[in-house]
Amino acid sequence: MREPGLVASDVDGTLLDPMEEVSARTVATAGRVASSGTPFVLVTGRPPRWMPRVVAALGVSGIAVCANGAVTYDTAADRVLHSHDIDPVTLHDVVRELRRELTGCAFAVERATRSAHDDLREQFLAEAEFHRGWMNTDIRVAPTDEMTGKPAMKLLVMNPGMNSAELSAAAAEIIGDRLQSTYSTESGLIEFSAPGVDKAAGLAAVAAELGIARSEVIAFGDMPNDVPMLTWAGHGVAMRNAHPDALAAADEVTTTNAEDGVAEVLERWW
Repeated sequence: MREPGLVASDVDGTLLDPMEEVSARTVATAGRVASSGTPFVLVTGRPPRWMPRVVAALGVSGIAVCANGAVTYDTAADRVLHSHDIDPVTLHDVVRELRRELTGCAFAVERATRSAHDDLREQFLAEAEFHRGWMNTDIRVAPTDEMTGKPAMKLLVMNPGMNSAELSAAAAEIIGDRLQSTYSTESGLIEFSAPGVDKAAGLAAVAAELGIARSEVIAFGDMPNDVPMLTWAGHGVAMRNAHPDALAAADEVTTTNAEDGVAEVLERWW
């Protein structure tokens, strides 16, 4: 590949090391990319509220694609530019059907607000059973009807009796193509977005806005939610620590996220 016109990177398991930090080598490389005028776009399953710390550690701001492609977020201005949401009727129906057919499911929703720093109680709502299995504290326990009563950028489903691949397959049998599903952990947690929403679609929209061809994009990732982006990009790079699906989708495999795998590749040009 010639020098890329846009660099796109997943965050967890890819850009961040196993301690969820950005290494000095990665910071320096990302800085050289940005200084050259090449966009460095973070493409992540994280919601906007989990981005400021990453952006500050990386030292590069700009447009990020969040929530697996559902949200375009300006990290410099701290503004959500666009959100592709799941409508309340679909949320209600999907939750009802999954609860009826799959014993042990608990649910939560992520809602898009204007800023990453808006009231957390309006950004992440969950059932009590989901809350008990979730390690983060930025969550509001809410009744199911309230949780599904407004549009959401993401529906999360947790089931401790299954791994994520099993849960994803079982859920797909029930809801079909009404929502787009993926996962970024093996621990029985899957994520649903509106139909057609994934990391590839979100990244493609950003690239088109910037006038950058698909063939000029290099993308890095490690999990099944990265597969659409890795296959869409002109050059897809999986981390050596990646899920087998991501490894199979990539054009190249770099070193692990503990070994600065993103920087290892980008140093060919910067």
